[in-house]
Amino acid sequence: MIHTTAIIDPRTELDASVEVGPYCIIGPKVTIGKGTTLGPHVVIEGWTQIGEHCRIFQFASIGAIPQDLKYRGEDTWVIIGNHNTIRESVTINRGTAHSGKTVIGDHNLLMAYSHVAHDCSIGNHVILANVATLAGHIEIEDYAIVGGLVGVHQFVRLGRFCIIGGSSGVNQDIPPYLMANGQRAKLFGLNLVGLKRHNFSDKAISNLKKAYQIIFRSNLTLQKAFDQIEADIQNSPEVAHLVTFIKNSERGVTR
Repeated sequence: MIHTTAIIDPRTELDASVEVGPYCIIGPKVTIGKGTTLGPHVVIEGWTQIGEHCRIFQFASIGAIPQDLKYRGEDTWVIIGNHNTIRESVTINRGTAHSGKTVIGDHNLLMAYSHVAHDCSIGNHVILANVATLAGHIEIEDYAIVGGLVGVHQFVRLGRFCIIGGSSGVNQDIPPYLMANGQRAKLFGLNLVGLKRHNFSDKAISNLKKAYQIIFRSNLTLQKAFDQIEADIQNSPEVAHLVTFIKNSERGVTR
């Protein structure tokens, strides 16, 4: 299951079912779980944990040191979960002393040439389209979609079920369930197609629409908007998550 041209550090731990293609290079302190396959010319530099049943395509680079001038050679990690697809020429860098790790969850699709920088945290069922570029310290919640050629500023958070249109520049948080697009990304309402595809109820979507109008279209201050939502919308976990996400924003939210 390991091609004769692959170079593998003896300190690497591979499950017996792992497939390693031609000319791969795997460095020290790497563990790879069962059923994972590496195409040709994949480079895993070290200090990397990869889960089960991942598929990594040719020329991907995982575990390289961060592109951060503050990095001083400390031992940091890339931790990747199960059932991820990592396409051609994807780059995923190790963490820095800030958090010590770059983390990718389960069932994610990272399309060709996408980049995940140091200390990022990506949830589950996330899609990064071709050449989507994440700066350091970015957090992405479950089921978010980042379009092709999108650039995301460091420390930005992307909420669950949000979608960002291609060629956008994102420099503030994108709240959950919403659509954003533009050279300096702006909000364009709910991600209705995504919510319906994931079987959100009509009631949940109606509540989110009402909350969106109150927060982003009513000219109220955020605190007054939150007070009105508390009075008008009860027992909606989706709205509660939206409000909590905005309250916890440090960079500010896209409007």
